[in-house]
Amino acid sequence: MGLFRLLFWIALIAVAIWLWRRMVRKPVRRKPEPSALPMVRCAHCGVHLPQDQAVQDKERWYCSRAHLEQDGKAGGH
Repeated sequence: MGLFRLLFWIALIAVAIWLWRRMVRKPVRRKPEPSALPMVRCAHCGVHLPQDQAVQDKERWYCSRAHLEQDGKAGGH
């Protein structure tokens, strides 16, 4: 019975240490992953770019003000 008692106390102490370390440890905070931005296609050249960097004219998107003007001159609307 003495060996059983010794093993019981060793297991109890190991569990107590494990629980204590788990409670004391600071939680690891992960950086939130950047959400994907909606992509749009330039109506003039076909390049895809994030919507927040594009120029919009009605329902059409352009990669630059120059392409907006070039498409407007060519009668693209």
